Parts: sequence; structure tokens; C-alpha cells
Amino acid sequence: MERFQISGIGSKKFRERFQTSGSDTTSSFLFSVSISDFPFPTSDFRCNICVIKFSKCYFVYLKRYHSDKITPMKPRILVVEDEKNLLEAIRVNLEMEDYEVEPATNGSVALKKFREQRFNLVILDVMLPEMDGFAVCEKIRLDNMDVPILFLTAKDTHADKLKGFKLGGDDYVTKPFNLDEVLMRVHVLVKHSMKGTKDEMTTKTYKFDGNEVNFVTFEAKGVNGTVKLTKKEAQLLKLLIDHKNEAVSRNQILQYVWDYDVFPSTRTIDNFILSFRKYFEKDLRNPRYFHSIRGVGYKFTD
Repeated sequence: MERFQISGIGSKKFRERFQTSGSDTTSSFLFSVSISDFPFPTSDFRCNICVIKFSKCYFVYLKRYHSDKITPMKPRILVVEDEKNLLEAIRVNLEMEDYEVEPATNGSVALKKFREQRFNLVILDVMLPEMDGFAVCEKIRLDNMDVPILFLTAKDTHADKLKGFKLGGDDYVTKPFNLDEVLMRVHVLVKHSMKGTKDEMTTKTYKFDGNEVNFVTFEAKGVNGTVKLTKKEAQLLKLLIDHKNEAVSRNQILQYVWDYDVFPSTRTIDNFILSFRKYFEKDLRNPRYFHSIRGVGYKFTD
């Protein structure tokens, strides 16, 4: 068994490139990694070691995740590219930047996935089977004007770029491209798409009118005593409290709380609000803290 030390690049990314000898057909190798090799505290997370092979190079990276803490959902990116090796390379690099990636290899599939799921960004090639990227962009904009679209394509004429922007694209990068530049553009577009959500959860407990919520233990003290919150309940409560006295849209809730790939119904969220009223409201018919605002979203007042 060979042993390779994985070194860190930056504060959140960990990857190492290894050159291999021998035949290009080698598909796997054995390796071991000591947890002491990693330059960060290790007591509070579990990790997966992942290996991706490109030609004669292995890309080895560490993916770490917290299992018991309330964390916002990862930004989700729809990547539409018909060249499978390039699609895989983009996917791996985005996942190492802590994005969740949904791939599509033709325009029709991409449009179907966009309509069934929620995304914070679409990375879109132009020359695609079944439906080209320009048509996909145009149809997306008929349904959604908010999700950013980044064209990543070999179509590099001035006319192509103008067409992409006129159809609703937010950025346009031509192939061949600089990976670091693309990742920076992705970061900026995703950041804009997630305005209004919280990236950090700083408050551990919150008290209001004799009620108390602990976001670490998932316990709450309400009008009927202590209740154990589900993780979804704690996440939604935290979002509403962080936006105290402000309306929170259903889209914000989906971005921050929901772990579904498809949209939950409005009734599902309403049921959560009803549960909060049972936990914390003294008068269910005249709620003081938790409100549903028709056509807008939900609000916590204190």
C-alpha cells in the first residue's frame, strides 16, 4: 500500500495532484492517509476521501461535513455540458468549492431539471444536442428571471455574446477558459443569487416572552413545556428569527432550509408554522409571533 500525504490549498479546499507511472489504463490504486496530515482541527467532523482519475493524473481531495449541526443548504448549480470529460472536470472543481452540482448533457434534460428542482446558478454551454443553450436560456427566463445564468461556450463571436446577454444571460465566458476565473465568477453570481439568506448561524439560543429555543440541542421551551425540535423545524425557526419583523419568502426558505431536490408544497411550510404556533403561542386563533402572509411568505414578530 502506498501512502500519499494530502496538503491543503486555502482554508476550505484540500487537494493534491499525483502523477502516476505505468499504463494509462490504471483505474485505481491503494493509499492511506493519516488524519494528522490535515492542517485543521479534526474533532468536530467526519470526512470522505475521494479520488478522480484524469488521464495519468489522480486528483485526490477531502470532503468534510458536519453531521449534527444546523447548516444552510449548499448552493446548487445546474451544469449543462455535452462533453462528458469537461462536464466531470467542472463538476469536481465546483464540488471542491463546496457547491452541489446537478449535471445535464443536453438542452431538453437541462430544462426539465430546472423546472423540477431549485438552483442558485446555471452554467450553460451553447452547442448542445436537442436544444441549444440560447433556447434553454430563453425558456428559463420565461419561468424565472432571478436565477443567474453563466454561458460557458466555444461560441466566441461578438454577435454570440450579445445574443447571450439579450436572452437573459448574466455572464459569458468563452472556451478555452481559466478555471480560477470561472470559479470566481461563479462565486460572485451565487453570492448575488443568495442575498437574503444567512450563511452563518451565530445565535445559539433565543428567548421571547417566556419561550426559549436552543439551536444547538434542538430543544425549545414553550407554552406547554419542553419540546424536541426536528432539524427542519430548528432551521426554519432560525431563519425566521434572523429576519425578525421581516417577511421571509418561500424561495428564501427553500434556499436556506429545505433538503429536497424538488419544491415542497406551500401547505408543507404552513404545517411547520402551525406547529410553531402550538409550541409558542398562547392564543392559536390570534397568533402574536408566527404569521403567514398570503402571496408573500412568512414572518416572525417579537
